Order: sequence, then structure tokens, then C-alpha cells
Amino acid sequence: MSKHAYLSASSSHRWLNCPPSAKLNAEAEQTTSEYARQGTDCHELCAYLVEAALGRDVTDPTENLDYYDSEMQQCAEEYRNFVLEQIEKAKSYCSDPVVCIEQRLDFSRWVKDGFGTGDCVIVADEELQIIDYKHGVGVLVAADHNSQMMCYALGALEVFDGIYDIERIQMTIFQPRRDNISTCTLTKEELLSWADTVLKPTAELAMKGEGEFKAGDHCQFCAVKATCRKRAEYNLELAKYDFAMPDTLEETEISAILGKVDALVAWANDIKEYALKQAQSGVTYEGWKVVEGKSNRKFTDEAAVAAVVEENGFDPYEKKLLGITAMTTLLGKKKFEELLGGLIQKPPGKPTLVPETDKRPAMNTAAEDFKDIDSNDKNEREEK
Repeated sequence: MSKHAYLSASSSHRWLNCPPSAKLNAEAEQTTSEYARQGTDCHELCAYLVEAALGRDVTDPTENLDYYDSEMQQCAEEYRNFVLEQIEKAKSYCSDPVVCIEQRLDFSRWVKDGFGTGDCVIVADEELQIIDYKHGVGVLVAADHNSQMMCYALGALEVFDGIYDIERIQMTIFQPRRDNISTCTLTKEELLSWADTVLKPTAELAMKGEGEFKAGDHCQFCAVKATCRKRAEYNLELAKYDFAMPDTLEETEISAILGKVDALVAWANDIKEYALKQAQSGVTYEGWKVVEGKSNRKFTDEAAVAAVVEENGFDPYEKKLLGITAMTTLLGKKKFEELLGGLIQKPPGKPTLVPETDKRPAMNTAAEDFKDIDSNDKNEREEK
């Protein structure tokens, strides 16, 4: 069996929404980004810290991690502390919970050759916990009906259901660089029903390269996202709005555009990135050429520059206060709160237009503020 499953848990959000994409991705050249390699390093550090805390005989991997830094250490320690808290919680209702770290989980009863690796699985009577660490900062990951974690939970049930009296499954995304701890709880019956009615039949379509192509947010990590015709059709639907017309767009039209504009921008950037790589490798696009972009000057030897400037009586360095993240790392969280907690403020964030499904509370608009003022004026007049 290959190292990566044809229908992996980690890519399930994509192939469940777009079954034939599985075949295209299996045939495409796979690349690993620097961000993914960072995540791999941090997962290794997370696993080590948890197992060391549990008294297991493990080797510190730090010196072999290419991307190790103080922020990674802090993130991994926060993850370890969270996992230990959940283990203690499990002990409150089960005397002998099992804790599995970096556990291979097989869910091939529903998905042919389906398997994945669970960051942390805590098995106890009543509750099975799946905890997944995410090191990324770009995309906020939610646990709500997260198909990757549901697949992991199925794999854990295959091993432990019957040994433990599991009634419910708690799935948690731990994403410290986004201050995100997202949790979803399902009953065992709900999970198994999803596996039988959604996961299994869709996996059978995907395995055969059948089903319908569908564009959406699941395209983000697709290997053929730049050249996918369905994604192009989806985004080019905006072309029906004639922006050159003098008449203004109506609110309903703007609403339709808002729902697709982020996906449109992402698609356009993917096309540009793909075309540049192809052009650099020799592909010719009529009317286009590769040129050298703008660059900034930089010192060839910073130490030599500093020495020359100092010899001539000048200070080549600027002094700058550490940012909050760096200062927290320097002092430690507890000391940071003790010394600087009263000197921290969080100003209001910049107004952002988002779908109604977003969980953040809506801000007051100018119209609502005017209504409040008008209402207060009315109340004052009535009192008089």
C-alpha cells in the first residue's frame, strides 16, 4: 500500500464534494509546500512533548527539525497542555482511558484502503476524543462535521468500540496560531449513519472516477485547481454581469457577486501562478512573456556594513520594542500576564463584510446608530 491513501481522510472534504477530483489528483504531480513541511515538524514536536509528559520513552526531535523556533515550541507546549487537560477530563468518568499519539486509523470498511493518522485519540467509556493539531495560520479550520476527523473517529471505533462503551465522539481542532479551539460532538449513531449514507457511496464513486465535478472552497488544496474546467465555469459565471454598463448594479446582483468574489480572486491568482510556472518551463502563451520583476536593494554582508558604519561614528542599529507574541515568548505566558496584562488593549477590528453564517456578532451600521439616536430623541420628547 502507498504511503498516502487514494482517498485519504485529509483530502476527504475535497473528494466528498467533488468525487472525480480524486482520480485527477492521484494522476497529478504532487508537491509539498514549505507551510506543509513546517506543519510536519510541529506535529513531530507535539507528539514528542505529549508522550514525554505521559512518561513514555521517546527521543527529542528538536535538533532534526528544519523549521524549529520559539513560536513552534510555544504552540507545541500549548497543544500538550490541552491534551493533558482532556486526558484528566476522561479520567473523571473512566478509570483507564487509552491515549494514542500519531495513531494509524483504518476506516476501510467504508472507504477502500482508507486510512489516516490521528494526532491524538483518547478512548474512554462514554466518550471517544479525536484531537487534531493544525499549525497553519492562513485558513481557520472548524471541527463542525469535519470529514477528516469523522473518518479518524470511524477508524478509532473500528479498534476500540466493544472494548469501551463509547456513546459519543468529541472532535477538536487545536489551531494555536489562530487562537482557535473548535469542538464538535456527535453521537456514535450519527457518525455511523453518515458513514453508511454519505461516506461509503461517495467513496465508491470517487474510487471509480465517477460523479459530478463541483467547485467550491474544497478546491483550495486540489492539485488541478488552476486548470479545472468546472472551476473556471463556476468563476466565469460572473462574466454575465456587464460591469461596463452605465446602469448601477442592484442589491441582489451585488449579493450574488459577493458570494463568489473571494473564490474568483483565488482562482485568478491560481491561474496566474500556474501560467508563470508553465511559461518558465517553456510553454508559450500568445501575447505574454516572462520578464524580471521589481526587486529591492540589499546589503551583501550585514556584519561588514555595521562595522564600517560604526568605524565612522554612527550607530547602524535601530531599537524596537518586541511585539506581543515575541514578548510572550520571552517572558512566558504567566509572567507576561502578571507584568503586562494591564498594559494590553485590543482595539476594534476593521469592518469586514461576511456571509450571515459567520458566527461573529454583527456590528452596528450607520443606519442602526441613526435608529438608536432617533429612538432616544423620541423617548426624550415623550418624557417632556
